[in-house]
Amino acid sequence: MSPTTVSAVITVDGPSGSGKGTICRLLSQKLGWNLLDSGALYRLTALAARHHGVDLTDVEALQVLAAHLDVRFVASDAESEVQILLEGEEVTKAIRAEDVGLDASKVASIQPVRTALLSRQRDFAQQPGLIADGRDMGTVVFPHALLKIYLDASAEERAQRRYKQLIDKGVGASLDDILQDLRARDDRDMNRSASPLKPAEDAIRLDSTSMTIDEVLAAVLEEARHRGVR
Repeated sequence: MSPTTVSAVITVDGPSGSGKGTICRLLSQKLGWNLLDSGALYRLTALAARHHGVDLTDVEALQVLAAHLDVRFVASDAESEVQILLEGEEVTKAIRAEDVGLDASKVASIQPVRTALLSRQRDFAQQPGLIADGRDMGTVVFPHALLKIYLDASAEERAQRRYKQLIDKGVGASLDDILQDLRARDDRDMNRSASPLKPAEDAIRLDSTSMTIDEVLAAVLEEARHRGVR
């Protein structure tokens, strides 16, 4: 990648429930920049394999699919989730299916696919700029990004947010179970051998526990302005 492309990247890393997805969507809308939801890529690769009849044991074919994954993330509506398009087809809900998730876990264990997706993620860094949402965007994928944000919140606050989301959707949920699941996921993400979740050394750390979304967005935009983003 050229220095110009690399300089136009803002990474937002952090644990589940910290607000990364919402902040990245709003940043993309506000700045008019491209968007990458890195957490969806293994599910998208698994779904693409289904669409093309590729067996999950065919490592070479999966690697080709991952390297050329035709996907777009569209932040078109301030009140909605990011729309995900795979080969022009809207798959935002389809990739959340349980069977796709199971396939995605198999895909994620294949190192050549992981390597191909690393390269594919970097391809998203196109003009006018990129907002990259994930867990290793600032440490591994875009180590020379213009601005790196590490967005965090207490486990209790993140669990409460998730609980409210589910209740608002009419889905029954246990706050205690959600909290336990979040802590277990944090432990896995922070202690895994490959690309563990941690702030980049030069990341701006924001604790959103007591902040509103608008306050977090304003803080990130201010940091971006300090780096010449208008």
